[in-house]
Amino acid sequence: MPPLGSLSQDLDRRDFDWYADKLVEILVFAGGFSAIILILGIFFFITREGLGFVFSSLDIVEFFTSPRWRPTSELNATYGAFALMAGTASITGMAMLIAVPFSIGAAVYIAEFAGPRSRETLKVLVELLAAIPSVVWGFIGLTLMNSLIIEVFDVPVGLNILNAGLILGLMAAPIMTTIAEDALKAVPDHYREAAEAMGATKWQVTRRVVIPAAKKGLAAAILLGVGRGFGETMAVLMASGHAINIPGSIFDSVRALTATIAAELGETAVGSEHYRALFTLGIFLFTITFVINLTADIIVRGTRKR
Repeated sequence: MPPLGSLSQDLDRRDFDWYADKLVEILVFAGGFSAIILILGIFFFITREGLGFVFSSLDIVEFFTSPRWRPTSELNATYGAFALMAGTASITGMAMLIAVPFSIGAAVYIAEFAGPRSRETLKVLVELLAAIPSVVWGFIGLTLMNSLIIEVFDVPVGLNILNAGLILGLMAAPIMTTIAEDALKAVPDHYREAAEAMGATKWQVTRRVVIPAAKKGLAAAILLGVGRGFGETMAVLMASGHAINIPGSIFDSVRALTATIAAELGETAVGSEHYRALFTLGIFLFTITFVINLTADIIVRGTRKR
């Protein structure tokens, strides 16, 4: 029979473990709940500031079809956001053309072909790429990429869609690579083993078995990259040229929705029509990114259930 002192110590340790588990559970719950409250609070603040303009002054047709964004005009202020939407879409599209092949290719190599040491090294490098601040990427676009594009393509201005797309593609690539790698690693090993037993090579297994089985997860990675592109501000502001323009080529300077809000919000009078119009852009942008991220989350959840 164990001594009474030992039993008392065991009971005290169990009580401590129980209280520690409860404390951690409460902290985790509080952290998750506070994140939801913060998101709802941000949405409420943006909506409160922008809905007044939506119901009082906004011309829906002009907002979505007119390229004339002239909120400071004293004679005829116009709030056409079509050029801003076109600029955002063109930069994001260029970024995805660059990031998707790079990210999927990197994820396939890391998940299927790299050795243990190479895999860990590459994952660290991808994470370091994600850790570079947005303003540093913007500075690279403003100085290095600007002069390089002018010299290589013989164009008058290097701050354009190509510049912003390259920078944004490199910024979106790490998150896309990480999620795509997780999707590939989630494919059951018996899929690979069955294909190899039938004589398939490593590349054939990857191309015909693993990638088709992980296609929903790969689609979610691409969608999250698109959401990352739509929401980026500082790098796009510095690398795109910030010119209100409907692009005709990748060498045209454009202005994005996020860059417009960042550049103009600090110079407007609080409560003015221009101020509320910028928050209306924020509502539109928030809705787009929310739909993209929600779609990606639904796809990921469907993949996990399978």
